Amino acid sequence: MLNISFFSSMKRQKFIEPTNPFDLVSDEIVFSILDLLTSNPIDLKSFSLTCKSFYSVEAKHRKILKPLRSEHLPSVLKRYTQLTHLDFSLSPRVTDASLAIISKACNSKLRSLDLSRSKFFSATGLLSLATNCTNLVEIDLSNATELRDAAAVALAKAKNLEKLWLGRCKLITDMGIGCIAVGCTKLRFISLKWCMSIGDLGVGLIAVKCEQIRGLDLSYMQITEKCLPSILKLKYLEDLVLEGCFGIDDDCLAVIRYGCKSLKKLDVSSCPNISPTGLSSLTRASASLQQLTLAYGSPVTLALANSLKNLSMLQSVKLDGCVVTYDGLETIGNCCVSLSELSLSKCVGVTDEGLSSILKKHKDLKKLDITCCRKITDVSISNLTNSCTGLTSLKMESCSLVSREGFILIGRGCHLLEELDLTDNEIDNEGLRSLSRCSKLSILKLGICLNLNDEGLGHIGMCCSKLLELDLYRCAGITDSGLLAIIHGCPDLEMINIAYCRDITDTSFSTLRKCSRLKTIEARGCPLITSSGLAEAVAGCKLLRRLDLKKCCNVDDAGMIPLAHFSQNLRQINLSYSSVTDLGLLSLASLSCLQHLTVLHTNRLTPSGVAAALLANSSLTKVKLHALFQALLPERLLKHLEVRGCTFEWREKIFQAELDPKCWKMQLEDEMQIVV
Repeated sequence: MLNISFFSSMKRQKFIEPTNPFDLVSDEIVFSILDLLTSNPIDLKSFSLTCKSFYSVEAKHRKILKPLRSEHLPSVLKRYTQLTHLDFSLSPRVTDASLAIISKACNSKLRSLDLSRSKFFSATGLLSLATNCTNLVEIDLSNATELRDAAAVALAKAKNLEKLWLGRCKLITDMGIGCIAVGCTKLRFISLKWCMSIGDLGVGLIAVKCEQIRGLDLSYMQITEKCLPSILKLKYLEDLVLEGCFGIDDDCLAVIRYGCKSLKKLDVSSCPNISPTGLSSLTRASASLQQLTLAYGSPVTLALANSLKNLSMLQSVKLDGCVVTYDGLETIGNCCVSLSELSLSKCVGVTDEGLSSILKKHKDLKKLDITCCRKITDVSISNLTNSCTGLTSLKMESCSLVSREGFILIGRGCHLLEELDLTDNEIDNEGLRSLSRCSKLSILKLGICLNLNDEGLGHIGMCCSKLLELDLYRCAGITDSGLLAIIHGCPDLEMINIAYCRDITDTSFSTLRKCSRLKTIEARGCPLITSSGLAEAVAGCKLLRRLDLKKCCNVDDAGMIPLAHFSQNLRQINLSYSSVTDLGLLSLASLSCLQHLTVLHTNRLTPSGVAAALLANSSLTKVKLHALFQALLPERLLKHLEVRGCTFEWREKIFQAELDPKCWKMQLEDEMQIVV
């Protein structure tokens, strides 16, 4: 028998149907969806506008924010209440008032702040941050050239700070950095690169007071032997950068009794006064060293190589720009038994004999850079492909003595390559056919390879579907057919360089719309590309950040309007020598992320049109114009834009006619010989 009271109670209850089915979805599920949309801010915005509940949940989910303009901070921070990281790299003007708003709204939740490209703040704003944002652990103040010791004193109030960047803060002295050392004892990393007013006293205080330091960048500082003992006594120091420290020499290092046992990375590049004797002192007892950079320093002789003998755990050696000898390379090959990365870019003296002595002994080598090692031939390539079959990165720009057969060998022997730079080499279509076996390739640079044509690109497009970056700069033999093969076979492309591929037309360029992840398009010097092709291309490239259309004379206003509509993430554009007028330039004002604008030799622009465009685009931080405009634009306008955070470069470069690719390469080679 049915319970009558049950039915009567059901009758009394009012069933409320949800007005929005999305209201039934839990926040956790929505958070999982949002985690998949972080690559494109426009997607996040579209998602939040779906319904009120999604609008609210997206605000709760957001932890990282990159504001475009600081004047919108009050409303933005009111909406996003859970932010832990603020990045102002797109906002050049950040004042003390802005920092006060941040400190009040974010308070203890804020953990990381990037002000490396911002100006106009001072000690007052930093004090507000340090006082209210008690859990701040990272702050980047690089390039804040106007900050003085008062700012450092304010920053010292941030007791929980762990990572600090002060690169190019040239007015901060030992007194200021001393206050930071005393106040921020939890520091694990600090960069003082180009801090010219800080010397041994300030660096020594950091080393003594901040015992937890793991990383220390002292590049181009005026330090001597006085602070080195304190630095090398740091128990947890793993990464030390002394690049360009000219005050450190062998005499400074000779007084060091103990090395740093915890050190894993050491950079003493551009330190010409450190010889093998000094290097031995510096690396003494540093048996755990894994990465050593000696670029642009002393010649790599037998004596220098011998100074590395006790570094059995050394995995990476970078000797870029050094003079090297056979004995030096052979000894490095013998003593560095764990070597997995070797960089010899622009080294003088690298021969087949010296390089092969290393390649034969290190079959586990993963990365090799022999850029501009012009004495290398097929002999080295043969040894490379026979021994180092697990190679993942090979950079060999301008190795002009390597024949076409050498590149066929690379394809046959190094199937695991992910990055390959063959700029300015003699590779041909058969070489690309062989390299197409490297199915894991993500970066391929073929600039100034004049023996290539569409046939070779067809092989890459067919087999290298994981390609993310392709450089075809001045590959004169490439036409629409080759580019189409790449577009159809490599849909995940993020960067394409077809500069001065003069036979590329709208037929292939417009098809770039299928590469929805494209962030960079270099298309300068492609006269057959028109506004129609540009409009079609950008319709699908909504992540586009960098676009170079210099010398694309058939691109005009008709291309700018769709560009402004679809490419809301665009940050840099070059329209020099194009046919854009005042109207087209003004249409770009809707691009709220646009920071860098270059417009040279564009005859259809007027001073009033340029002035209107500059005034309308409030996100610009750098503008390159012909010097003639400097006198034609109102002085008050220029001052207003500079106060807003925009800098100008005035160029007087005369109009230059384009050379044939082969003539251009011959001219470049002649200039290189003169330099040598």
